[in-house]
Amino acid sequence: MKHFDREALQRLLEEGIGELDLQVSTAQRTQLMDYLALMFKWNSVYNLTSLRDPLQMVTHHLLDSLAAVPAFDGASNILDVGSGGGLPGIVLAITRPDVKVAMIDTVHKKTAFLTQVKAELGLMNATVYTMRVEQLQVSEKFDVITSRAFADLSDFVDWSGHLLAEGGRYIALKGVAPEDERQRLPAQWKVTGVQALQVPRLEAERHLVFIERQA
Repeated sequence: MKHFDREALQRLLEEGIGELDLQVSTAQRTQLMDYLALMFKWNSVYNLTSLRDPLQMVTHHLLDSLAAVPAFDGASNILDVGSGGGLPGIVLAITRPDVKVAMIDTVHKKTAFLTQVKAELGLMNATVYTMRVEQLQVSEKFDVITSRAFADLSDFVDWSGHLLAEGGRYIALKGVAPEDERQRLPAQWKVTGVQALQVPRLEAERHLVFIERQA
């Protein structure tokens, strides 16, 4: 499918949400579809994702990020590093309106897109930064820092460790569970869990890697 058939895409999204057994309101489902429409529209000019087929965008982007949402239960202030087109940051901001979600990327065209999505969808809980994460300074540190296919785990914690609150944790969205990356983690960081995800309609491995600072 190269054109945007909203009805067919909505159906695929609805089925996926049902299979994931997620509580997503009608208004949030509309926001997810509006986000997808914006991504599809901007992608032709801004190259936000290599995927051109909106059906694949539903499975590989929306459902892929939605499958991870339950892992963020209890979070109140999340940072999505290397957010790109807003995955999982925008999906988290939509489905968890009570949670603050910051997104950071170095690429101006990507953060311009995120800023546009925030405005059009009325995401009052979202913040967008354009800079390297190593340079970011905040008054309130984050209780969860996440990323999706962003960098080696050791680089991820090295670059953003100064932003993690006391007792906070990392949730990295990965494809295969990266044993070699886990072994390269600096001594003060520890993998506390690895969770396999089942993403509807996606025939590929997906894992969440949880990392915390050693006491």
